[in-house]
Amino acid sequence: MIVKTKKYKLENKTYIKLSLLNILKEQWWVGLIYLALNAGALIWPSWWWFGGATTALVLYVLFWVIQFVGVTQLEQNKMLFEKLSYEIDSRQVLIKLNSKQGMPINWDMIKKVNMTKDAFMLVMSKAQFIHLPFKIFATDNEKKFVETILRRKNYIK
Repeated sequence: MIVKTKKYKLENKTYIKLSLLNILKEQWWVGLIYLALNAGALIWPSWWWFGGATTALVLYVLFWVIQFVGVTQLEQNKMLFEKLSYEIDSRQVLIKLNSKQGMPINWDMIKKVNMTKDAFMLVMSKAQFIHLPFKIFATDNEKKFVETILRRKNYIK
């Protein structure tokens, strides 16, 4: 069975938000570095530890925000933010711009899948993912079929 979705456009704001959340989940250890730098105040009491660590953390997050905003502005990534439809089966995810133009994504290119209450997010890298909100599926059975494929591929448990 092949699941054909409705056309869906990933908004720039949604992409930036999801990418930032993904990178913060993936690089959670940055919070430990922040806490370790703040612990320096226990050894040598000073407010500079807190100020420096907070400034470094803000700059780190700002770096990633700038990266993700930049992705939305680049010409070569323009296709990511157009209306696309998807054809999903057990072999691949086919991203279709129209009936003649498309790009297959094999399942082995997908590193992990995040399933939220309203969408699937197929993560390929830090800045590349396929966001499939449940509203683009024609029926609830199609959504369940995609979920079954993801379970069989051990992306979700």
